[in-house]
Amino acid sequence: MKGKWLLIVVVIMLFGPTMTLAAQQTPIEKLDNISDEALQMVKSKRYDDAKKLLDYFTDQFPKLASRERPLTLDQLRIVNVSRNEAVEATVNPNMKYEERINKLTKFRLVIDALATSKRPLWTGLEEQILTTFHQVQNDASQNQTAEFNSHFNSFLSLYNMIYPSMKIDVPAETIQQLDTRINFVDDYRLQIIGNKKKSQELASIETDLKRIFEQVDDDQTEPSIWWVIISTGSIIIMTLSYVGFRKYQGDPIAKKNRSRESKY
Repeated sequence: MKGKWLLIVVVIMLFGPTMTLAAQQTPIEKLDNISDEALQMVKSKRYDDAKKLLDYFTDQFPKLASRERPLTLDQLRIVNVSRNEAVEATVNPNMKYEERINKLTKFRLVIDALATSKRPLWTGLEEQILTTFHQVQNDASQNQTAEFNSHFNSFLSLYNMIYPSMKIDVPAETIQQLDTRINFVDDYRLQIIGNKKKSQELASIETDLKRIFEQVDDDQTEPSIWWVIISTGSIIIMTLSYVGFRKYQGDPIAKKNRSRESKY
C-alpha cells in the first residue's frame, strides 16, 4: 500500500508542474506550441504529421486568436503567409530539406513573436546575423567579390528568416529604412565592393540592425530563449551551407528574398 502511495506521489511530482503549466497557457501560447511541434515533425522528416498539425493550427487559429487581443490586419497577413509557406514545405516533394526547415522555423518565430511579450525568439539570432554581416563588410573592404556574394546571400537568407517576426515587434518605418538599404546593396553589389563611399551603406545597415535588436525589450532572457540556442544551431549551419557557396548571378534565392516586402 505504501508503495502505491509512493508511486502516486512520484507521478504528481513529475507531471504536476507540466499539467499546471499547460492549464495556465493562453490561447496564443497553445498555438505557439502547435507551431513548435510542427517544426519538430519536419526536422524528423515526418511531413504528413507536420501537415496535420498545421491543418489543426488553421482550424484553431480563428477560435483561439479571437480570445486574445485583436490582431491587426498586418499581423493576420504575416501569420497567413508564413503558415502557407509552412504548409507548402510539408507537401512539396521537390523542396530541399534545408528549405523546409527554414520555412517552418520562420513560421515558428512568427507565432512566438505574437505570443511573447519579452525577448522573442528571433532576437536569439542576433549574433549569427551580425557575424555573417561582418564577413560581408570584410569581403567588401578586401575586394573579394566571390566571398562577398556568398556571405551576402547567407545574410539575406538569415534576414529573410526573421523578417516576418521582426515586423511584428519593430516599427514599420524602421523596417522600411533597413529594407531600403539592404536592397540598395543587393542592387549595386559590384559597385560597393572596394568603393569606400558606397560601402558606407554597409555600416549604416550594421547600425540599423544593432539598433533594432537593442530596441527589443532587454529584460533578462526567458528560459524559452534557449530554444534558439539549442534548436537553431543546426538550422543556421544548414542555411549557410545551402546558400553560402552559390553564385549570385541568377541565384533564385537572392531573388526570392527580394520578394519579402510584397509578401509580408
